[in-house]
Amino acid sequence: MPKYMFIYHGGGRPETPEEGEKVMKAWTDWMAGIGADLIDGGNPAGMSKTVTVGGVDDNGGSNPVSGYTLINAPDMNAAVAIAKRCPILDAGEGTVEVAEAMEM
Repeated sequence: MPKYMFIYHGGGRPETPEEGEKVMKAWTDWMAGIGADLIDGGNPAGMSKTVTVGGVDDNGGSNPVSGYTLINAPDMNAAVAIAKRCPILDAGEGTVEVAEAMEM
């Protein structure tokens, strides 16, 4: 079965411990709903640097990627359907990029 990467952009950090618990539960419940097709629940991403042939860019103090998840899905449409239920979309502050992890 093909693997798909969910690459998260944006989103925010909870402002209170109570909000943090609510957000974590939403993510935990969503991942539990993916079931056995969840390969790697992923992690948030810290600050990044972009390395190019011309040098290193510190990304202006921001990171274009805020986290990732890796799943199995029969096809892109199925992966997108799972991504549409991702909690990062709930607040309208983040997006999910879906890409197939190509086998080599």
